[in-house]
Amino acid sequence: MAASLPLPDDAPSPGAPRAAAWHELPARALDTSAEHPWPVRLLSRKIEQYVDRMAPVWVEGQVVQLNRRPGTSTAFLTLRDTDQDMSLPVSAAARVLDGTPVEEGAHVVVHAKPVFWTRRGTLQLQAREIRPVGVGELLARIEHLKRVLAAEGLFDAERKVPLPFLPQVVGLVCGRESKAEHDVVVNARARWPQVRFEIREVAVQGVHAVQQVGDAIRELDARPEVEVIVVARGGGSVEDLLPFSNEALVRVAAACRTPLVSAIGHETDSPLLDLVADHRASTPTAAAKRVVPDVSEERARVGQARARIRAAIAARVAREQAGVDAVRSRPVLASPHVLLSDRADKVLALRDRGRRALDARLVRAAGEVGRLEGQVRALSPASTLERGYAVVQRADGHVVRSPADVGAGDDLRVRLAHGELAARVLAAGTPDAAAAPAATGTTDAAGTADPVGTPDPADGADGAADGPTPGAADRPARGAGRGAARTAPRRPR
Repeated sequence: MAASLPLPDDAPSPGAPRAAAWHELPARALDTSAEHPWPVRLLSRKIEQYVDRMAPVWVEGQVVQLNRRPGTSTAFLTLRDTDQDMSLPVSAAARVLDGTPVEEGAHVVVHAKPVFWTRRGTLQLQAREIRPVGVGELLARIEHLKRVLAAEGLFDAERKVPLPFLPQVVGLVCGRESKAEHDVVVNARARWPQVRFEIREVAVQGVHAVQQVGDAIRELDARPEVEVIVVARGGGSVEDLLPFSNEALVRVAAACRTPLVSAIGHETDSPLLDLVADHRASTPTAAAKRVVPDVSEERARVGQARARIRAAIAARVAREQAGVDAVRSRPVLASPHVLLSDRADKVLALRDRGRRALDARLVRAAGEVGRLEGQVRALSPASTLERGYAVVQRADGHVVRSPADVGAGDDLRVRLAHGELAARVLAAGTPDAAAAPAATGTTDAAGTADPVGTPDPADGADGAADGPTPGAADRPARGAGRGAARTAPRRPR
C-alpha cells in the first residue's frame, strides 16, 4: 500500500528525477518489497524517530576507553558489559565528568538518552549523569551472587576433586609476565624439578579478563595431559579482582573436570573463584607448594618410613626369636626323652603292678580251685571207691541196693576203684533190718551174698545218690561156708 509521506529535509526537489516515486513509498516496513524498497535515508529517519521516543535509561557497565580532550566541551567513552563482549559508545558533556572521578576500568552507572545518528548510522548514549559504583555496592552484589550460587550447590564440598599427588603437567593461567607466574613456576620447580607447565598468559583485570581467563580454563581442561590447573594473580583492589567474582567465570570453573587451584590476591582476598575451586591457595607461592610435593621432604619421609619398617621388622623378629627360645627352653623340648622316660617308667610300674595283681589273683584262684577240687573229690563216688567200697550192678545196669533186688543165679558187675569184677549170686539172702536201706551183697565160695555195710556218714548224701550204699566191709558174709572170699575188702580208715 502506498501513501503520501511528508518530504524530509534531504528529500529530492519536486523537479528532480523520481520525485513522483517518493510519494509512492510504503508507509510500513511490512509493506516493503523488492519493487518498492525503502531508501537508506528513510530507514535511518524511522530508526531515529523510534529511538527518540525512548525515555532516558540507567545503564551499568565498565569504562574501557575514555577520550577526554582538553579544551573541548564533550568527552567520549566506551561502556562495556561486564559479562559479555558488548559495548556502546557514550558521549558526555565535560561538566558531567568534572564532578565524577571516572577512569578506564571503572565500574559505573550511567543515566543516558539513546540517540541515533542518521548520517553515520550509529547508536550512541548521551550521558546526563555518571555515578561510579562504590565498593560497598560491589561487595553487596557479590554477596548476593554468592548466595545464589551457593543455593545451586556450586560451593558444596562433595563437588571438590582431590589434587593429584605428583602431577606431570600443570596448567597455569596468569597475567602476562606477571609476578604470580614467576612465583608459581620457580617454587614448583624448586620443589620438584621434573614438573612441566602449560602456561596461558591472559588479561587478569579489565574488561577482557573474564573472557580470556574462561577460555584458558576451558582449553587446559580439554587437554588430557594436564592434571591440575592453577589460576594465579597477585593482589589488587576490589575492582581489580572483580573478574574473579564474575558469574560467568565462576560457572566455567565449576564445569571444569580437571582439579582447579585458585590463587587470587592475598590471604584477605576472597573472590568467588576461591569458593568454587577444588583447592584455595592464599598466594601463588602457596599454590606452587600445594600442587607439587617437595622432593627433599619426600626423600626424608621415605628414609623415615624405611627406618620405621626396619625397626618394626627387627622388633618382630626379636619377639619371635624370644618366643622360639622360650619354647625351646621348656623341658619337653630341651630333653624330649625325659617325657618318654617318665612315661616308660609309669608303663613299667603299671606292668609290674599288673603282674603282681595277676599272680595274686592266680594264687587265690588256684587255692580256690584246690579247695573246690577237695570238696568235689570228697563228695565224688570215686572217693568212696578209693576207700575200698564197691558198686554192685545187675546185668541191666540197675544198682543193687538190697539182697531182695537180685535172685540166685543172677550175674552181677562189681565196680571197684580201679576196675570191675564179674560175679554171680549163688543164693538170695535175707535183708538185714539194720542195714537194709544200704546193704550190698557179697558172695563167698558157697555163693551166699554178704551185705556190704552202711556207708560212712562223712561220705555225704551225694555218694549214696550216685551209687549203692556200701555195706560194712568187715561184716562176715552170710552164706554156706566160712571160707567164702570177700569181694570188697575193707580199707583201714
